[in-house]
Amino acid sequence: MKSIPVAQAIGQVLGHDVTRIVPGESKGPAFKKGHIIRPQDIPALLDIGKAHVFVLDLGRGMLHEDQAAERIARAAAGPGLELTTPSEGRINMTAAADGLLTIQVEALDRLNALGDIVFSTRHTHHRVDAGRAVAGTRVIPLTIAEAAIARAEALCRGNYPLIQVKPFRPLRVGVVTTGSEVFHGRIPDRFGPVVTRKFEALGCRILRQELVSDDVARTAAAIGGLVDDGAQMVVVTGGMSVDPDDRTPAAIRAAGARVVVYGAPAFPGAMFMLAFIGEVPVLGLPGCVMYFRTSIFDLVVPRLVAGETVTREDILRLGHGGFCSGCPECRYPLCGFGSG
Repeated sequence: MKSIPVAQAIGQVLGHDVTRIVPGESKGPAFKKGHIIRPQDIPALLDIGKAHVFVLDLGRGMLHEDQAAERIARAAAGPGLELTTPSEGRINMTAAADGLLTIQVEALDRLNALGDIVFSTRHTHHRVDAGRAVAGTRVIPLTIAEAAIARAEALCRGNYPLIQVKPFRPLRVGVVTTGSEVFHGRIPDRFGPVVTRKFEALGCRILRQELVSDDVARTAAAIGGLVDDGAQMVVVTGGMSVDPDDRTPAAIRAAGARVVVYGAPAFPGAMFMLAFIGEVPVLGLPGCVMYFRTSIFDLVVPRLVAGETVTREDILRLGHGGFCSGCPECRYPLCGFGSG
C-alpha cells in the first residue's frame, strides 16, 4: 500500500477501512477496504479528517476484486440472467423471467477448484421466478492475477452457458383421466383441476381433457387423438400402480409410445412413466400428484416444458435427493427434494 493525498485518490482502491465517528451516536466504517474512490467521496473523506489515504498499488497484471468478479460473472452467465453491480468483490445473478434454472454442475465444480474463486448457485433443474437471486460469485483476495481470471473465463467459454434460465414454452397439453368411477360420474374428477393448475403455472394451456374408463384400447385412442389434434404433451392420470385393473402403462404402450422409463426413484412419484410418441412426451402420472403439493411432477415436467431432453439416466439420478421429507409447510424448491 501507499499513502497519497485524498485529492489524488480518485479511481484508486482503498487499502483499509475508514471509520466515521459521530460522538454519542455511532461508530462504523464510512468506506470499506476495497472501495474504489469516486469524486463524490472526496468531501466526505476530508470531513472525517482524512487528508491522506492508503491505497492499493495494483501492479501490472493484477485486478481488483470487483473487476475480477464481473469478468467471471459475464463469462459464466447465459440467457435469462441479470447481473447486479459488484459490491465488495461479489456479484449476484437474478432470473430475468420465470423459467428453469440449469447449471453445468461438473463445470461449476472445476471452476471452484481453480482456487481463489468461488461461484455458488441454487440447485439445477429447479423452477425459478423472475427477480429471484439464483447465484453469486466473488474472488477471495482483494486483488488477483489477471491470468487467474483468464483461466476462469476460458473454462466458462468452453462450457457456455455455465448457468442460465430457460424460458417455459407455452405448450398445448392434453389430459387423459382414467378410471371407471370418474368416467361413469360416481365420483368427481379431482386430478384434472390439480394438473390444470400446475400446467397453467408453467405458462401452458390444457387443449382438452378426455375421461375414459379402465380400458386399454379407449385410453390408447384418447392419447392418439390428442396427439393428432396438436397436443405438444399428453399426461395420463390414474391407473399407474400394479393392481390388475390399473392399465395405464399398457395403454401408453398400445398408443405406440416409446417408453423411456417406468418407475422413478422418487417419493412421492415412484409409479411414474415417461414415454414419447414422436417428439411428444406422454407421461403417466401416479395418484400422488393429486395429493402431494410437491411430487415427481415438479421434478420432471418443468424440464420438459423448458425444452430439456430428459433421459432414463436423468430419472435414475433422482434417487439422490428424491425423497420428500413431507414437511408440514412445503418450501419447495428451497429444500433438498430432487437436488441430487
